[in-house]
Amino acid sequence: MAELQTEEEQLEAIKRWWKANGTSLIAGVVIAAAGVFGWKAWQSYQANQAEAASMRYQQLLSLAGQDELEADAMAQAQQLIGEIQDEHGGTLYADLSALLQARLAIADGNHAAAMDALQGLIERTERPYLQGLARLRLARVQLADGNPDKALATLEAGVPDALSAQQANTRGDILVALGREDEARDAYRNALRLVQEGGQPVPGVQLKLDNLGAEDATL
Repeated sequence: MAELQTEEEQLEAIKRWWKANGTSLIAGVVIAAAGVFGWKAWQSYQANQAEAASMRYQQLLSLAGQDELEADAMAQAQQLIGEIQDEHGGTLYADLSALLQARLAIADGNHAAAMDALQGLIERTERPYLQGLARLRLARVQLADGNPDKALATLEAGVPDALSAQQANTRGDILVALGREDEARDAYRNALRLVQEGGQPVPGVQLKLDNLGAEDATL
C-alpha cells in the first residue's frame, strides 16, 4: 500500500481487498465464536449431567441404607439404578450403582440378579479397582449359590493388589467348600500376612484358621 499516492487509491484498494477476503474473514470469526460457545455449552452440559448423576446416586444410597426396603422403595431404587446407568453410563456413579444393585438383589434373595449386575460391571467398567471388587463379590455370591468351582475361577481372573488380602480370604473360603483344607490354610495365612503388611482390614481370618485346627496359624 506504500506506493499508493492518494487516499482515493488507498480506499479503493481496501474495498477490493475486503471484497476478495471479507466473506472468509467473517466466516472465520463466526466459526471461532461458535467453537468457544460450543465448548462452554458442552462444559455446562457435562456439569449438569454430573450434578444430576450425583443427586440420583445420593437418593439411591439413602434408599439402600434402609434396614428393610418395602416394595415401593425397592421399585424406586431400581428406577434410580436404571436412570443412572442409562443416562450416565460410563461414569463412576453408574459403576457404583451396579454394586448397590447387586447388594439389593442379594438382600431380596435374588442371587441370579446379583450375579448379572456384577458380571455386567466387570465387563464394562474401565476402573480396575471396581472391577476387582465386583469379582470378589461375584465369587462370594457364586460360593453362596453352591458353585465353588465357578467362584474360584472368578477370583483367579484378577484382583488388584489393594484387595489382595480380601482375595486371599475369599480364596480360603472357597477352598474350604471344595474340601481342600491344606490349601485353605495357606490362603488364610496369606490373608493374615497381607493384612499385617498392608493394613487391609479383613476380620475373622484368624478364627477361620483356628476352626481348621492349624496349630501354627498365628504369624
